[in-house]
Amino acid sequence: MCIVCELKFLTPTTMLPDFSTYDLIFTALLFVWAGFVRSGLGFGGAALGLPLMLLIYNQPLFWLPIIGTHLLFFSALTLRTRISNVDWAYLRQSLIYILPAALIGVFGLLNLPNRWLLLFIYGITLFYAVIWLFNIDIRSNKNWVDKCLLIAGGYVAGTSLTGAPLMVAVFMRHIAITQLRNTLFVLWFILVSIKMTTFAAVGVDLHITTALMLLPVATIGHVMGIYAHDKIMQNDRLFRRVIGGFLIAICLPGLWQAY
Repeated sequence: MCIVCELKFLTPTTMLPDFSTYDLIFTALLFVWAGFVRSGLGFGGAALGLPLMLLIYNQPLFWLPIIGTHLLFFSALTLRTRISNVDWAYLRQSLIYILPAALIGVFGLLNLPNRWLLLFIYGITLFYAVIWLFNIDIRSNKNWVDKCLLIAGGYVAGTSLTGAPLMVAVFMRHIAITQLRNTLFVLWFILVSIKMTTFAAVGVDLHITTALMLLPVATIGHVMGIYAHDKIMQNDRLFRRVIGGFLIAICLPGLWQAY
């Protein structure tokens, strides 16, 4: 059954579906965390937040519009004074490969069974967790590898907004570090705009009220990430190893539950 049909019981006025007090507290903390990662690394808010959110409520199409609204808001806020410091030339070049794959990914998100989506999201997150834990870099030294990673990252981003690490591996090779974060924020803004427009066109509830309700706590994380950005970059490998081990502990029970 199409996953869109499974969410019809969530009316536009629904804020959070039958969450306990502990669920609400945990949800607020997770959006602080997602905001922190998004601004601290420049990517990864969805990749490191969505698997945890799915343990509270296992419907990707509930969480993704909320995450998307936050991405649009914080990307626009970050780029407001930094739009001139973007590598537009490489961004245009990369979008040739990313956009078609992202559109296919969005189509899969709207039509695949919820169980398959959960297995996909936890599976791709477990892959990231393992390479981060063991300090394995996703490297791209050839143009054909670049194209494969951009296509794969675009598809994963279209399906679950968790394709950033695959695309970042390519962008880091072609974009100056001073322009990297700003260029990535433009990329996220474009991809999320396509996804949200598609959601609206097919009648998926965007949960704008819920997104606005969670925006203040996400802002706390965003501000914390801005101040921690330089420190995270200086200890990037240690940060990723700790997060990798933590994500493995989350993804294994998540995969078991979904299976």
